[in-house]
Amino acid sequence: MTTHSGAATISTALAPANPWSLVPPLGNLDAYITAANRIPMLTPEEELGYAKKLKENGDVEAAGRLVLSHLRLVVSIARQYMGYGLPHGDLIQEGNVGLMKAVKRFDPDQGVRLVSYAMHWIKAEIHEYILKNWRMVKVATTKSQRKLFFNLRSMKQGFKAEAGMEDGAMHRETLSESEIDAMAAHLNVKREDVMEMETRLSGGDVLLDPSPSDDGEQAYGPIAYLADASHEPTAMIESRQRDYLATDGIQEALATLDERSRHIVEERWLKVNDDGSGGMTLHDLAAVYGVSAERIRQIESAAMKKMRKALAEYA
Repeated sequence: MTTHSGAATISTALAPANPWSLVPPLGNLDAYITAANRIPMLTPEEELGYAKKLKENGDVEAAGRLVLSHLRLVVSIARQYMGYGLPHGDLIQEGNVGLMKAVKRFDPDQGVRLVSYAMHWIKAEIHEYILKNWRMVKVATTKSQRKLFFNLRSMKQGFKAEAGMEDGAMHRETLSESEIDAMAAHLNVKREDVMEMETRLSGGDVLLDPSPSDDGEQAYGPIAYLADASHEPTAMIESRQRDYLATDGIQEALATLDERSRHIVEERWLKVNDDGSGGMTLHDLAAVYGVSAERIRQIESAAMKKMRKALAEYA
């Protein structure tokens, strides 16, 4: 009976009946944050009750209450990562995904509060989003690189504060040898890893194919000299086909002609004199076969048409 009474108290702890109506569905980010901060936090007893209802019965409404009561936590954590130049709303959205994963996996029998468990999942989801979107090319793939990525900036800020540097100086000054050694020792990584990550973070993205400028002129980008058209697959296939047609294909097409037509085509198009001039003229061939030059032209035209058909079939 006590459990039933506690569940009844929990079911009325938050209002209205639809918990998601407490948060604006779309629109202003400030309105969302304000609404999230208004949602009452759960007591340990309420949290335990909802977590058990979710685990034992798959209660979706209980899961909603657990998620809603921790939205302010996501907002707070996401604010810590705004220095990476990514939209605050997107960081919150990714953090909410991590929160929902945490709620789904939360075990109330472990004796810990959901907030302690959820922080790991929220940060992990935000970290993954930042790593995927902060650079077009991944800057951190191993565990040590991830540790460096998310600690290097804050540690550089600390060095800057100790040295009394101006706010913008951090981006212009490279790390000293002593600072590199201090970072490597503090994060338990190699000093070479610190130097490599510093180089990665200090370099910006370069557009391979820049957009045209305001005056309509096409901007010159690395894609213009990085591309090797000679080894592009389509170009290589087309080149190979042309080679085939120029050798085996021509021979196959010539084989479809009668002897006179083949001789006329060879003399007109396939022979080159020592001085670089072409083969026999229409009049030369007309004299050989005792017909008019017009007749030679007609035979040539019919032969070329037949060869084109044969080449098309060969290709």
